[in-house]
Amino acid sequence: MCLFSYDDDPDPDEQALAGLLLYVPVRPEGAGSVLRLFRTPLGERTAVGFTRRDLMIATLGTGQQAMVLAEPALRALTVPLGVGRLVVDPVLSARAVTAESVDVPVRAL
Repeated sequence: MCLFSYDDDPDPDEQALAGLLLYVPVRPEGAGSVLRLFRTPLGERTAVGFTRRDLMIATLGTGQQAMVLAEPALRALTVPLGVGRLVVDPVLSARAVTAESVDVPVRAL
């Protein structure tokens, strides 16, 4: 451990915390996990993170897998994908859109 701090040191011995730690929803894919992206009510793509695992489970359900990422790391992963918005601790989510067909009765005029 270094006793002295130098402003021009690019790799200090003691580093500050990397930011807010978030539980980030992921889904299993092939050899690993893939970050889940969501949409705002207006259709804008967004990344989502939760400050506590129980908040994520309450919103997305018990089967949701997650990984812990620092907020700057999550932004670094999503910005190249064109996702600039990050929502922390959302409380509402809509059901996933499915490809199931729905029979709607047609009325003759």
